[in-house]
Amino acid sequence: MAHMQPLPKETTPELADDFAIFEQILGFVPNSLLTMQRRPEIVRGFGVLTKAVMAKNGTVDLGFKRLLAHFSSRAAGCQYCEAHSLIAAKIHGISDEKVAAVWEYQTSPLYSDAERVALDYALAAGSVPNAVDEPLMARMRAYWEEDEIVEILGAICLYGFLNRWNDSMATDLEATPKALGEDVLAQGGWTGGKHV
Repeated sequence: MAHMQPLPKETTPELADDFAIFEQILGFVPNSLLTMQRRPEIVRGFGVLTKAVMAKNGTVDLGFKRLLAHFSSRAAGCQYCEAHSLIAAKIHGISDEKVAAVWEYQTSPLYSDAERVALDYALAAGSVPNAVDEPLMARMRAYWEEDEIVEILGAICLYGFLNRWNDSMATDLEATPKALGEDVLAQGGWTGGKHV
């Protein structure tokens, strides 16, 4: 059970545009933001950062950025964000087959070598203590330009904030990401933890 109940989105009408950003990303306003709205400026600031990190004019695929967020959330242990990021990955073009193979990314032919190293990077960057080292950076540079690495790290760091928020709040998981977690992530040991 959540440590703090989310407020109805109508509680803060001036956040309607900010909430709309997340309805486009996820198909709904997440409970995390409905709790966060107790301080509207945090929601606004997070919305600005989200739009910058997940900008459509970037060179890293938007769906793949959500997979990166998934892997960094996995490293951080936030089961709420693990499920949310996969929902967002599907909405932004990652196929059902690729999502279903997320646990086998190292060997699945659905993932390229460039994607594998970036997902390794997301796991390392999402870990505490941070596990990004020179050999991993050399592998990243073999496949990704510096501007792309900045985009990749932006997606990882965006979810770093959410990982801390949702695990500290024990945010209740909504029905759609919960169903995806039970269908796909449970195969790898996901339970939903404190979020269900």
